[in-house]
This record gives sequence, structure tokens and C-alpha cells, in this order.
Amino acid sequence: MSFLNRREALATLAGPAFAAREEARPNIVFVLVDDLRYDALGCTGHPFARTPNIDRIAKEGVTFGNAFVTTPLCSPARASFLTGRYVHAHGVAGNTTAGEPISYKLETFPMKLHDAGYETAFIGKWHMGRDDAPRPGFDHWVSFRGQGVYNDPPMNVDGRQEKLQGYVTDILTDFSVKFIERARSKPFCLYLSHKAIHGPFTPAARHKDLYSDQPISRRANANDDLSGKPALRRNRNAERGRGPGDDVIRNQLRCLASIDESTGRILQTLEKAGQLDRTLVVFTSDNGYLWGEHGLGDKRAGYEESIRIPLLMRYPALFKAGRKTSELALNVDIAPTMIELGRARPAARMHGRSLLDVARGKAKNWRSSFLAEYFAEPQFPRVPTWQAVRTERYKYIHYTELEGIDELYDLKRDPLEMKNLVADASMRATSGEMVHLMQSLLKETR
Repeated sequence: MSFLNRREALATLAGPAFAAREEARPNIVFVLVDDLRYDALGCTGHPFARTPNIDRIAKEGVTFGNAFVTTPLCSPARASFLTGRYVHAHGVAGNTTAGEPISYKLETFPMKLHDAGYETAFIGKWHMGRDDAPRPGFDHWVSFRGQGVYNDPPMNVDGRQEKLQGYVTDILTDFSVKFIERARSKPFCLYLSHKAIHGPFTPAARHKDLYSDQPISRRANANDDLSGKPALRRNRNAERGRGPGDDVIRNQLRCLASIDESTGRILQTLEKAGQLDRTLVVFTSDNGYLWGEHGLGDKRAGYEESIRIPLLMRYPALFKAGRKTSELALNVDIAPTMIELGRARPAARMHGRSLLDVARGKAKNWRSSFLAEYFAEPQFPRVPTWQAVRTERYKYIHYTELEGIDELYDLKRDPLEMKNLVADASMRATSGEMVHLMQSLLKETR
């Protein structure tokens, strides 16, 4: 059965248990962080990051332990979250103004929820082009041009330009709290898209010295000699990078502290309004981030630290507290999940699948592999265009414009992706199977 044919009927409910336990459609709060890698939270194993409010979502909800983006780059990933479609289908291929006109035409899950009777709000970083004007499908809009700034940001508030005072995370949270507190007679969908923790990694003044005494440890693959990664050795001047320095990593985690405080305020506001248990709360990131693994910083590469993201969901009407799932979850699964839960009309040609049954522990015929891709940007020549397929055990990375430099990793034996097996004669059959699987997934997601 094909990847697309295995999709559940997205317009159906989550089954009799759902109908019996939750007659009214839930509110939805979707929190998106920028550049937050999967293991930077307390609940996902960071040794010293303090994220008690985010951890509460995991403690009282579901942790998706194997969640990934299909393209590890801001604008493309954001379009995939919104549409449930791969980048090669929706067309927002990079962080350029080319994605700006496309973003007005995307068929998004907030648009579908709005059509189904939800009150919708977008608050934060849109980042598909530099235009900050309201996009279709949102009743309320608060955003800024491009990347925005951390302090005293100018913002577009429902079509009006305003210069606001304060730290951007706090300001976005203020708008979010006011939206949640509004009197209304229908469910709401809040899409809160933070600027943090994106560069230039400027923490709030109150967090500027946080973690100063904490040592930064590196994973063993930060010492990768790149002997099996000719794609990274093409530019001899960039052959051995280090990735971000210790202070950069500390500043990322300091920025995260304000995100955690924001999350606490959101949960507290929902609780005070009597809406917390009537609301699906989702917390995730637009991509991972490399902390020196394979000599890299930033994202874009096809390695685990770049494509893997945190994904937490809380909705006690459906999900048992503290549940952890290892099924492969993707950012393209978010839109179908929201549409199913909100009983909205499905968008055309979504490539993802609803995660509701996965979160409930009742998934059948779930995916055992997925496709990922990246389209090179001229200003970042270190990472060329690639397509990859990842199964529960293997990953194959194909560099589409370069010959003879593909990569194959056995993630069970080599989770740090240090030993490229593509030239290993004993792995020839596996390589062929992975290439065939990748081509099949590309065809199915056109």
C-alpha cells in the first residue's frame, strides 16, 4: 500500500472514544520555535537547560521521540507545517523573497479551520519573504518583516504598523494572552511563531548571565574527520569548521528561557480561563541546529541534529499524560492533525498523516520511512542540494548535483553518522533498496 493511500480519512473523527469524551471541538495553540534542536529541553535530555513549563506539556501530554522536518530550513519548513506538503510541492524552497508571493496562495490549516468556524490568529514570525502584511485565513495578525529584531520591534498589527517597546518574546506573548482572553462563542486557533531562538541569539536582559558557570559538552561526532563526507570536503577552506562557540550555545539556551516563561504564561492563561483541558497545545521547532557535529553549525545538512525536532502535545481528552511514542512523526503531519481534530475540510494533496492515533497509541500501518530534502542556497555553499530517505535503521543521502559522494549510515550501529557505508560492498543491496525507496517517495509526493 502506498504512502499516500495509507493516509487516514482526515475528515473523520478520531473514533467513538473521541466523540464520547469531547463533544465540542477543542481550541488549538500551536507554538513554533526557531532553530531549537530536539535535545535542548529538560524533558528531552539536556543536562542543564531549565524548561519547566515546556516540560509540563510533556509530563501532561505526549512526547514524539522521533519527530523530524522534511526540510531543515526556516521558510520551507514553515510552509510545510502550514500546508502538510513537501517543499518540492508547495514551492517555498528557500529563505528568499521568492517565497513571498507563494505564501499568499498556500492552502493552510488555519485557513481550513477558519472556514470551519474557528477564530484564528497568527502572532509572530511569518518569515516567507519580508512582507509582514496579513495572510489569508487569519482573523487577527501580528507579525514583522523578515527575521525581525529582538528588542523594541516594529510590528504589523492587523495591518497597522506599530513600534513596540520591549523584548520580542514578551511582546508576542502579551498579544497571545490577550487573544486567548477574548470573549467568544466559538473555538480558536492560535499560531504563535517565536523569533527566538534564531540568531543573533540575543537573550532578554534578565537572562544575560544564565548558565554562565555551565560547561558546554560536545558530541563525539564534533570530531568527525569527514573522511566519509566528500560533500563537506569540497571547499578546502571550509574543510574543518567548529560550529558555534560555547557562548553562542549558552545564548541560544538563554533565549530559550524566555520561551519557557512564555509557555508558562500561555498555560496559566488557558487554565485561568477554564480552557486548558479543552485546548490542544503543540510545542515544536522549525528545524534542528548543529552544535559542531561534523564541524557544522546552523542547519541545512541532512544529519540527525539538523532534521530532528522536539514535538510535544497536550490534550487530556485524547492523550494519556506522560506518554512517549517512537513512531516517525513529520512536520507535514501537523496540518492533517489540526484539520482532523477541528473537523475541517481537508486541504488538497496533503502528504502528511494525522498524528492523533499515534498520540493515542492506536496507530496502524504507520510509516516506517520518510523522505527529506534541501535545495541549496548560493550564500551557503557548504551544503549542496540533497535528497534523503530515512528508515528506522538506515539513512541514505543523495547529492543531486554531484556524483560519487552519496552517504549511507546504519543508525542502529552508528547513531552519530560517522561511518559512511555507501562504498561498502556488503551494503550494496541496502543502498539499492534505499535509492528505490527514495524514488518511490518522491513520486508519491509530487
